[in-house]
Amino acid sequence: MVRTPETTIDPRYSSDNARPTPWQDAVAGLGTAELYWVSTVRPDGRPHVTPVVGVWLDDAFYFSTGPEEQKAKNLAAGPHCAVTTGCNRWNEGLDIVLHGDAVQVRDREVLRRVAGAHTAKYGSAWAAEVGDDGVFRMHGHEPLVYEVVPAQALGFGKTEGFSHTRWDFTTGPD
Repeated sequence: MVRTPETTIDPRYSSDNARPTPWQDAVAGLGTAELYWVSTVRPDGRPHVTPVVGVWLDDAFYFSTGPEEQKAKNLAAGPHCAVTTGCNRWNEGLDIVLHGDAVQVRDREVLRRVAGAHTAKYGSAWAAEVGDDGVFRMHGHEPLVYEVVPAQALGFGKTEGFSHTRWDFTTGPD
């Protein structure tokens, strides 16, 4: 089921006559982006930001990380995170920020779908598979896989002026 957010535009940070970016445009950007940034919080409150590869699948963002990596340790202490992607140019593209909780995926069928989407998107460079034992594998490693279902997302359009769109999944219809 596709989730439909409540969509608003913030005129304080938008050009005159700007319109909210449709959620479908954000979904397209999330699906085609090659690099994302995951922001987590260390147990002592300091931020931790790192680039990752990932896939947008079934209204959620999926990424993986080794269990010994800092972001996995941070998420074990608290699931809140932000995921960002976009264009680092001033006058083009759409920057997207997702706010939500990262939840470790253990369901074998979901892991298989994520692995298939990951391999289809990135090819052999980031090929993934799930064996009969239900373990997600990538190039001999067994990373943890996380799902982030956004509670809120922000979009910063930079083509033909500026727009600041907010997509809220907590108050809008599901």
